Amino acid sequence: MSTFTYSLAKFIPFQDQIECERVRKIKKEEITNHPNPEFKIRVVEEKNEFYLAMALDLIQRIVEARENHRSLVLILPVGPVPQYSIAARMINQLRIPLDHLHTFNMDEYADQDGNTAPPTWTGSFQKAMWDNFFQLIDPQLRPPEKNIHFPTKEALPDYEKMIDDLGGADCCFGGVGWCGHIAFWEAHLGFEFGDDLDAFKKAGPRLVELHPMTIMQNALHSFSGDWSWVPPCANTIGPAQIVGAKDRSFWLDGCWEGGVSWQKFIARLAAHGRVNPLVPASILQTVPGTYTMLGGVAENVEIHMA
Repeated sequence: MSTFTYSLAKFIPFQDQIECERVRKIKKEEITNHPNPEFKIRVVEEKNEFYLAMALDLIQRIVEARENHRSLVLILPVGPVPQYSIAARMINQLRIPLDHLHTFNMDEYADQDGNTAPPTWTGSFQKAMWDNFFQLIDPQLRPPEKNIHFPTKEALPDYEKMIDDLGGADCCFGGVGWCGHIAFWEAHLGFEFGDDLDAFKKAGPRLVELHPMTIMQNALHSFSGDWSWVPPCANTIGPAQIVGAKDRSFWLDGCWEGGVSWQKFIARLAAHGRVNPLVPASILQTVPGTYTMLGGVAENVEIHMA
């Protein structure tokens, strides 16, 4: 087979071509192997089993905290979504009160001036969480509204302190974006830190401009492919809140109908690539946690010409 060499597109922050080629070659049967035994990678083949596992993870933490008479502080993403309705159904069926639960959403869209999307806007993460989770829980069981937090423009300056005042997050749930972001902490923000990983890990919540890859990714999965509809900015937690949590539970389900996965490569780069600020999710390798991939995400990275 002939070779064809070229540089990476200039808008991609991480330009280490050799490292990209190395992780691209990681086969599915090797993907769960990692030198850090506390960073546990697993593959769940079926979608229904995947979302059930995520819902059970959430429920187990809620029940354990309640049985031990302590509060539970969780950082939550909007996506994936299906696990939330499963969890809400379990909460209602098992009659689990959630007055001990405090939730902090990872992020929220914002306009070019930093004004966050209102909870009434159809694309708002606040609306998504209420529609797909909190609203589905019996009002008698639902956490008090004062315990449910979003990084709005008003809340952002105190967001880090609000989490810290509760003793820090018990667990940070999340996923990995196309550019390697966690929450909306984008890849290009890594340029601010160079090779100073310690400073990167101390960075907290802020307003950010979304990377082009994130605009396109979110256009495809949430806005019917309409990139003009995706807001240009977002408020987000920082690496400090992710590594500062007592545990991490990350879930990668980036597969579409027909078996196409946009997440195969970035799943590998985040979990097996060189840890660096230009691939924000790579810091997950340095701390205890689980990293669960849907079977289609774990499949080998190959070229398929349509």
